Amino acid sequence: MQAYVFPGQGAQFKGMGKDLYDNNPTAREMFEKANEILGFRITDIMFNGTDEELKQTKVTQPAIFLHSVILAKCLESFKPDMVAGHSLGEFSALVAAGALNFEDGLKLVSARAKAMQKACEAEPSTMAAVLGLDDHTVEEICSATEGVVPANYNCKGQLVISGKKEALEKACEKLKAAGAKRALILSVGGAFHSPLMEPARQELAEAIEATVFSKPVCPVYQNVDAAPHTDPEEIKRNLLIQLTAPVKWTQIIEHMNRDGATSYTELGPGNVLQGLIKKIIPGAVTEGHQ
Repeated sequence: MQAYVFPGQGAQFKGMGKDLYDNNPTAREMFEKANEILGFRITDIMFNGTDEELKQTKVTQPAIFLHSVILAKCLESFKPDMVAGHSLGEFSALVAAGALNFEDGLKLVSARAKAMQKACEAEPSTMAAVLGLDDHTVEEICSATEGVVPANYNCKGQLVISGKKEALEKACEKLKAAGAKRALILSVGGAFHSPLMEPARQELAEAIEATVFSKPVCPVYQNVDAAPHTDPEEIKRNLLIQLTAPVKWTQIIEHMNRDGATSYTELGPGNVLQGLIKKIIPGAVTEGHQ
């Protein structure tokens, strides 16, 4: 069974999507439609922008979404048995599987990016990567440190935590003392997938509620519970919770493997997910298109 996976924020690079735009009329049409919907030429930033311009949340999220979704649309062999996306990538997965149309998906991603940017500016916060500790130990230290929560279960021995900067620094010291190989503050704009994103969740809730969701062509394994979903109302509900809940990526891949996935194809910039999948399922067959 063929699983397709879609990356999240952080995978962007200068020139992303340019080959697609130059060589595929369908891709060009979709990119131009996106420029129109967003009200600015995101393609100019994707193809020729600086790293700083690409790093802005309001640009990064739509850029990664567009790259992933347009790849899926232009890939003749795209016939998924199951899909999943990491954080932002869940929106790409939903569009690729037909649960959302392209225009609505892009509008939601743009609304999500702006809402998250606003929440980040309201409260100084960040994330930290913890390497070399089991999940349970990290969870216990987070519980004992007010204002810090697990945010991304990326693979065994790699968990990202989220919270206010000072609280995170304290948690990192405790985690190192508990034997973490590394507990490293990341250069991200805010505490994604934590209660600090509640204002963004409320703002996004209105946009999600007003959007029509359809039954996808295959199960979508969602971030909040790592389970496969095809019911539009369940998908919508899980998407609403996603901003303030952890990304259960390790569990998603374990469940896809249990449900019969024989190969995993990453669609979008970078190859981060392929690396994580190989750590979660040693010997997994992976490939990527970007």
